[in-house]
Amino acid sequence: MKRPISFPHQLLRLLLAPVVLVQARRTARRSPRLDPASGAEHGVTAGTEPTFRFVLIGDSTAAGVGAPVHAEALPGFLAEALQGQLQRSVAWSVTGKRGATARRVVTDLVPALNGTDPDLVVITVGINDLIRRRSLEQWGADLTDLISTLRARYGNAEVIVAGMPPVHRFPAIPQPMRLVIGAQARAMDRIMREVAHANGAVHAPMDEAMASDRELFASDGIHPSSDGYRVWANDLAGLISPLTVQPAH
Repeated sequence: MKRPISFPHQLLRLLLAPVVLVQARRTARRSPRLDPASGAEHGVTAGTEPTFRFVLIGDSTAAGVGAPVHAEALPGFLAEALQGQLQRSVAWSVTGKRGATARRVVTDLVPALNGTDPDLVVITVGINDLIRRRSLEQWGADLTDLISTLRARYGNAEVIVAGMPPVHRFPAIPQPMRLVIGAQARAMDRIMREVAHANGAVHAPMDEAMASDRELFASDGIHPSSDGYRVWANDLAGLISPLTVQPAH
């Protein structure tokens, strides 16, 4: 499962490590700390029965950091987009935590899930595993455990794993730090795709074009803005709607 990063990149990481460390600390100090989205952590759109249900679980993007309320973050916009494509009522719930790694999602967030079994589970993880320098082997093992745990809990639900964001194009991250961690993020995304396929889940790559529009980023230059969440949700809905997902109830 572990796919080694090329030797030139490993050498580059070693040579640039002191610079990247200084840049990481400086970026952390300068970036504003944004609050998670407020408001209800569940909702339902109007539409015909049977209701399509999904759960969003994961890190700060699931928690809606960068948006004012969940209805104007990933879950609300995804429900809106799916309702338009499926022509059905869509019920959503979200469980997210700033700083959550894949391992923390398994141990802390999955046990807190409740309610009616969903038709779909969407996972957003990875950026905190990147920040905490989890090895590719550890990352693959933790992601495998997360997907397996959710599939065991919700056997009839489709599981979507949102791909790693295009870190190498984040406006808040300077060079050469962006180059170094961007390469690691791409390696993690390859592992994510392999793990998802091996465990019956679907990998949903993030469109790198999103990173070219500064308006799609929140003020910290890292998290999506409300507009960014809307664009991301529309991309996800386009992948989800063709899937043959049957109601789990």
